[in-house]
Amino acid sequence: MKDIYSLCFMCSIRCPIKIQVEAGQVKWIEGNPHVPGMEGSLCPRGAAGISLLYDTERVQSPMIRTGERGEGKWRKATWDEALNHVADKLKQVIQTHGAQSVVLGERTNLATHVSKTFMKAIGSPNHFTHDALCKGSVNTACRSLFGYTDAQMNADMKNSRHIVLYGRNMFEAISVKEVNNLMDALSAGAKLTYIDPRVSVTATKAHRYWMIRPGTDLALNYALIHVILSERLYDAAYVDRWVTGLAELQEFVQPYTPQWAAEETGIAASEIIEFAREVSSQKPSVIFHFGYRGAHHVNEIYMRRSILILNALMGSIETKGGIFFKKGPGALGRKPARKLTDQSFEKITLPRFDKVGTPDFPLPDPAHGVPQMLAPAILNDDPYPIRALIANRFDPLKSIPDTNQMKAALNKLDLIVAIEVNYSDTAWYADVILPESMYLERLDCVQQANGLKPQMFLRQQAVAPRYDTREAAMIFKQLGERLGVGQYFPYNSMEELVRWQLEPTGFTLEDFKAKGFVAYGKEQIFWDRKDGLQFKTPSGKIELVSSLLENAGFPSFPPYESMPKLSGNTFRLVVGRNAVHTHISTQNNRYLSELFSENVMWINARKAAELGLRTNDMLKVCSSCGSGNVKAFVTELIHPEAAFTLHGFGHEAKLATRCCGKGLSDSVLQENIMDRVGGSPALHDTFVTVKLA
Repeated sequence: MKDIYSLCFMCSIRCPIKIQVEAGQVKWIEGNPHVPGMEGSLCPRGAAGISLLYDTERVQSPMIRTGERGEGKWRKATWDEALNHVADKLKQVIQTHGAQSVVLGERTNLATHVSKTFMKAIGSPNHFTHDALCKGSVNTACRSLFGYTDAQMNADMKNSRHIVLYGRNMFEAISVKEVNNLMDALSAGAKLTYIDPRVSVTATKAHRYWMIRPGTDLALNYALIHVILSERLYDAAYVDRWVTGLAELQEFVQPYTPQWAAEETGIAASEIIEFAREVSSQKPSVIFHFGYRGAHHVNEIYMRRSILILNALMGSIETKGGIFFKKGPGALGRKPARKLTDQSFEKITLPRFDKVGTPDFPLPDPAHGVPQMLAPAILNDDPYPIRALIANRFDPLKSIPDTNQMKAALNKLDLIVAIEVNYSDTAWYADVILPESMYLERLDCVQQANGLKPQMFLRQQAVAPRYDTREAAMIFKQLGERLGVGQYFPYNSMEELVRWQLEPTGFTLEDFKAKGFVAYGKEQIFWDRKDGLQFKTPSGKIELVSSLLENAGFPSFPPYESMPKLSGNTFRLVVGRNAVHTHISTQNNRYLSELFSENVMWINARKAAELGLRTNDMLKVCSSCGSGNVKAFVTELIHPEAAFTLHGFGHEAKLATRCCGKGLSDSVLQENIMDRVGGSPALHDTFVTVKLA
């Protein structure tokens, strides 16, 4: 039996893992025991990586469509034939409509620098990632206060005294190390406050749970800020030294009393006041968690800003047990791994398809874009015609709101290419599928893991590819060569690419064999809170009145707009996840589909009684843009105004036999509306009607 250390990719967390291999077969997967916080533990999805490896329903060879899109008629092709076919089609599109007519969307991965290089090399500005669909507004909110993105920040939960989660369902997410750190904190006496319209697993672990009225989190936070400022419960020394705009904030929150918030949120004013006093007594080792999926409402950036402002008032930014900024190797005088995007490229002057960086969307991060603008851009030829889409482990038909709109847009394209492991709905709709080797079958690019102790991890190959598949980094290189830009991909194998990446770091490929990672230093790095904090804002401080927002013409503190009261059979659609599945990608996994095969819709028991609904009744659920059927789950554990279902079901790809046609697709129901300041879709601002099917 041989142990190989690698990184999981059953979700985007990339937990470090140990793989046991015997005679070329994977026998067992567990968490990397050398990584603190893992201790060998792994979530259900990580354990089900073996099932994905040996799944006969994976894409097994390049496929070229022979029937209509979505009809499921394919023929197998050789790699040369498929790559030549894609390259020829791309050449035609570029010659006719320009390089900007090609768009590439992907779930961010270790080889994202390769796909970005591909797009820069052909001259298109149109690379976007799934990240923005989850946390575009969180990213913008963080930059508006600190100058850092959310990806450059983290929370020291293990040493916190009080952790506050707004629908951040950590016990079902699951980031194993994060959950273990939270459990350690709770075991050491930390308090957990959980705020959500639905009783999730995380809610059952909390010391305080508030079933908040959906959509009113911002009202709650304005009231908490009101109490903290009026009673001077904040960290005055920290705020005086590192925060600007306090006077403006204090004036703004004057009308937003706990009594006012009680009417809006359904949480008693006395409880709001008691909580503000309790959590303030535990500062600065307090975490108001800024979240991961921040894509709920059209005011999302301001809700996320309010969470971050509470941390600033507690003085919990850059402190043990609070929020910290990730430190890279530069903090120790070292260098990170190279990326192909470090090369020089010909300047691209045309705007992006989503208009990020223009007056339409001045603030979202162009590193990720605004994916929900894809369908409108295609349908309206705005700002120019889009004619080709490359989807790399990304499924717009399941991940972007309004599936029917997206199908209409995809039908306008000349070329759809899916680089995929599974038959996703978008792969099923594609013209060509280029099958990627799954993560146990490939050496991957270096993971630069910045944090309190900067490190690097490596996804090492455990076994040979089971089918006729290739690494995405090699697929993009081979397409680039066929398009005449091969010089931007100076490697002939993944090993050559990884060794090239590692050259400036002082580490070698062999250094990862023993534990799967290397560390630049041994000690945690916290900046000096007196004079050493390094905010990237123009003022060098935490900007409550944000220069980023104000210079773009947006207010730092917009007046609160009340949420509409709902009655009858109308509900606010709320979506989420559980511990078994990852977004839209694991529903066909043999192990995981057996554990959880179909979603249901949670309906409040009182509302269900009014409507004559019972558990397991088949419901007809309708929105302004789509409809579908799903079984009811009647419970007291959800707010009467909310209807909840798990994301990622209702698949249409017929070769994914275990999940095809099971459950309801939330993306069919969701309207394509968004936070136009921060950039995220407003996934919880769709209203649905519910009745017996």
